[in-house]
Amino acid sequence: MPVNYVLPLLLAAGFAAFAQSPPVAFTGARVIPIEGAEIANGTVVVENGKIVAVGPAASVTIPANAQRIDVKGKVLMPGLVDSHSHIGQPEGADSSAPIQPEIRVLDSVNARASSIKRARAGGITTVNVMAGSGHLMSGQTLYLKLREARTIDDLLIKLPDGSIAGGMKMANGTNSRRNPPFPGTRAKSASLVREQFIKAQEYRAKVRAAAGDATKMPPRDLGMEALVELLDGKRIVQHHTHRHDDILTVIRLAEEFGFKVVLHHVSEGWKVAREAAASKRVIGASVIVIDSPGGKLEARDVAFETGGEMDRAGVLVGFHTDDGVTDSRWFIRSAALAVRAGMDRQKALEAVTIANAKLLELDARVGSIKPGKDADLIILSGDPLSVYTHIEQTWVEGRKIFDRSIEKDRLFATGGVGAAFDGALMHLDECGGHTLEGSSH
Repeated sequence: MPVNYVLPLLLAAGFAAFAQSPPVAFTGARVIPIEGAEIANGTVVVENGKIVAVGPAASVTIPANAQRIDVKGKVLMPGLVDSHSHIGQPEGADSSAPIQPEIRVLDSVNARASSIKRARAGGITTVNVMAGSGHLMSGQTLYLKLREARTIDDLLIKLPDGSIAGGMKMANGTNSRRNPPFPGTRAKSASLVREQFIKAQEYRAKVRAAAGDATKMPPRDLGMEALVELLDGKRIVQHHTHRHDDILTVIRLAEEFGFKVVLHHVSEGWKVAREAAASKRVIGASVIVIDSPGGKLEARDVAFETGGEMDRAGVLVGFHTDDGVTDSRWFIRSAALAVRAGMDRQKALEAVTIANAKLLELDARVGSIKPGKDADLIILSGDPLSVYTHIEQTWVEGRKIFDRSIEKDRLFATGGVGAAFDGALMHLDECGGHTLEGSSH
């Protein structure tokens, strides 16, 4: 049988076996559940992709048929959540217009990209994949679970109503300012956004007035439909913004039109932290921690202290990679750098887990080790904020998808020949583990 038929069959068999697999119990680790106190000698039990028990070893009953994994001397944490990334080579809007809400990143992500594998090596299990920031609105983002995947459909997170989870990428500042039809000034940028939201309000009013009568419905407009989702709170605006005046413009627009927004990058967020905290439309801030000088002029006042300053002001703070600005393999270092700059340790760990889950409205499923949540876990060699610590294993929904002790996996953590090969395909082996096909080519 040709190899292109064999691999899908192996994958299908592997997934079927996973659905019937016994429980897994992680024992002996220092457990950092994020929501709740650390457990010095903890046990975590997972079954059917969910966490079913967590607690001190003496208080957790391990099912008789469970596979026991001894992680004594290790640290067990929830999988990391990245609220802003560009892994998978996403593409969004083109140069034809500055506002293109109808664009779907879904139609461009490469689920087999090596950047996704490197993110797994960095302990990232959930990620918001977005188009770039060269437009006032560059399209609909995707919230992905970094499972083993053949196609993008294997990575999607579905909401209870069956829709695909994601936000809307917007931007202001210098990125979107260029020759017509793009705006030439900050004020013009804001006016163009206002125009589109007013049109969306009018479109929504016509749809509501039609009351289901197809003969009275306005012509279908995919862009307007997407904007109405923002107006109705069904989709969150994930907004690139750096300067303090640009941040205030975003807040002003959000309050004017009632959409929910996460403020991204916020290089000067420390200057307007109180204003961000006071707005009922701002869910929180997704902060980037950059450890080298340079970049754009509007980010010249970026500071390591931003996360801590905004947290102390009352803003929900998450961190992000903006991969490849920060390599996904080193995402957890963002928390360490923030602590070094004065941020509370617990809040910094939350910023790469549960806080980011809240910024994506996925906190009921991911971001902490808690019964009922997805079994997304990482095993670390030591304290998560130590420069000497390695992420040894990454698990998504009860399945191990990265293991540093396996040579082909370690390649994506440390680099080398083949680490940038996009054709590599993970699949289950006969023993329930996993291998990488094609990564040596």
